[in-house]
Amino acid sequence: MSRYTGPVWKKSRRLGFSTLESGKELRKRAYAPGQHGQKRKKQTEYGLQLAEKQKVRHMYGVTEKQFRNTYFKANKMEGVTGTNFLVMLESRLDNMVYRMGFATTRRQARQLVNHGHILLNGKKTDIPSCQVKVGDVVTVKEKSQNLTIIKDALEAVVHTPGFVQVDADKRTGTYLRTPERSELNQNINEALIVEYYNRLG
Repeated sequence: MSRYTGPVWKKSRRLGFSTLESGKELRKRAYAPGQHGQKRKKQTEYGLQLAEKQKVRHMYGVTEKQFRNTYFKANKMEGVTGTNFLVMLESRLDNMVYRMGFATTRRQARQLVNHGHILLNGKKTDIPSCQVKVGDVVTVKEKSQNLTIIKDALEAVVHTPGFVQVDADKRTGTYLRTPERSELNQNINEALIVEYYNRLG
C-alpha cells in the first residue's frame, strides 16, 4: 500500500485522532467526514486494533510495508515491544527533523530530507526512513539554511522534546537519548497494535 497523500484533516477526522498532534483538525468538527459522519457505529475489538494501527501509521506518515517491517524489528528487541516500536518510529530521520523544529509537519520534514537539504553526521542523507542513533547530529545543509520554510518552522517552535538538543542559529540538532514513553503521544495505545499483529501471527 502506498503512502497516503490526501487531505490530512479529513483523515484525522475519520480516525478521530490528530495525526498532526496539534488538535487543530478536530477543533471544529470532531467527527468523521461525510453524510453519516456523526453516526459512528460501535467498533469490534479487531476494528479498534486496526484503527489504532492506522492512527499511528498516518501520524508518522509511513507506508504499510515500512510500518509492518518496523514492528517486526521492534518485536525482536529486548524490552516492551510497543514502546520499542514507537521509539523506532521516533528515531526515523524525517521525524527527527520534525522534532528538532526544522519543519512544521512530518510531511514537510520528509520533503526536506528527500530533496537533500539535511545532513546526518555531516553526510547528505536523502532517505527519510533512515534510523538516527543516539549521539547522531542532524544539520540543515549550509546552502539550505536560509530557506523560508525552515526559518518559519523554527520561529513557530513552542516546545522541543527533552531527547533532542537544538541550536537554532546553527541549524543543527543532536539526538541525545532514546525518548521515554511518557514523552511520546499519550493518546496512542500501542498495546492494541501489538494485539493486531499477534492476531495476524
